[in-house]
Amino acid sequence: MTSTIEEKESRETVAPEIRLNPPARSRSWKKLFVVGLAVLVLAAVALYWLDARHFETTDDAQVDGHFAQVSTRISGTVTYVNPLVENDRFVQAGTLIMALDPRDYEVSLERARANLETKEAEIQTARIQVPITDASAYSQLDLAVAGRQEAMEEVSAAESELLAAQHRVKQDEAIAERAERDRIRYQSLVEKREISRSYYDERATEAAATAQALESDRAAVAAAEEKIAQKRSLVRQREAQVSSARTAPQQSQNVRSQVASAQGLLDQTRADVHTAELNLSYTKIYAPVSGVVGHKTVEVGHRVEPGQTLLTLVPIDDIWITANFKETQLRQMRPGQTVTIHVDSFERDYKGEVEDMAGAAGPLFSLFPPENASGNYVKIVQRFPIRIRLDKDQDLQHTLRPGMSVECKVRVR
Repeated sequence: MTSTIEEKESRETVAPEIRLNPPARSRSWKKLFVVGLAVLVLAAVALYWLDARHFETTDDAQVDGHFAQVSTRISGTVTYVNPLVENDRFVQAGTLIMALDPRDYEVSLERARANLETKEAEIQTARIQVPITDASAYSQLDLAVAGRQEAMEEVSAAESELLAAQHRVKQDEAIAERAERDRIRYQSLVEKREISRSYYDERATEAAATAQALESDRAAVAAAEEKIAQKRSLVRQREAQVSSARTAPQQSQNVRSQVASAQGLLDQTRADVHTAELNLSYTKIYAPVSGVVGHKTVEVGHRVEPGQTLLTLVPIDDIWITANFKETQLRQMRPGQTVTIHVDSFERDYKGEVEDMAGAAGPLFSLFPPENASGNYVKIVQRFPIRIRLDKDQDLQHTLRPGMSVECKVRVR
């Protein structure tokens, strides 16, 4: 009985202690959990901060590419459109896209070729005239020089004849005077009957003959003077012919200038033929690059004009990423740094690298760039377009398309 009472008392004294210990242990474990969780969160934040320092990210980025706008260089009517060339279809470079009516350009080419044949004949004729003109002009010059020399020699001969005639005149004058004096003396003697009449007649005949010879020689002098005047006139004519013939170099140069002019016209005509051939070739329009067709606006029967956009080709094998980073993110960004590109369309990541840095902020390339000199200046963080090139093995299937939104993460450290 006594032992039973003692056992009850012992249980009553131990039970309160047992009931008080479990809540104290539960609170201590909660505190440890909270402290541990806080340490983990702080560690995660610290690790994230330490890791984020090595990267610059932006979601203001998209896939970019070239756009080949296919247009025509000539005007014409569309007579054929390739049925395989439709929007969203891939076209290989060199594929015939469409054809224009070629008949007008074929006629222009035939006309240009006919004109070319005419110009070739004209220059051939002009070239033949060069040696003919040279031979004719220089031979005329030689003949004129020879004729002038001959005329001058004839003048010299006539002057010699005149001088001889003048000498004969002087001689005949002396003989005639002596004969006249003898006649007068013999006349007085015959009147005195000192000599015979026949002897006087001989002297009178001699005097008349010498007088006639003198007149004849005087006439010869006059004729010689007239001949000299004629020969001198002939010399002047020959000199005029020589002066005219001395234009032979100018005549030759003139013919050669005509050949050069004909050559220029021939070259111009050949250029016209080449232009006509090009215009005829422009009636067939081929794909300049391989790409996907977009915004096709031409059909058979349409009238097209030079420069009119017919369709657009998007080369999907030559694309890049344009990422707009804030100017505060460019401090450590350099070409060649690796980039991770997350594409929203496929929920996958691609690898690339920074290819080029922007030359100016994006707003400066807009139609109305900001003008801070107006006084209403508000400092705004500008964005610079950075060109990022994908690695060669990242888009083998060419699934990326210009305009897709992406997120870029550049490793700067």
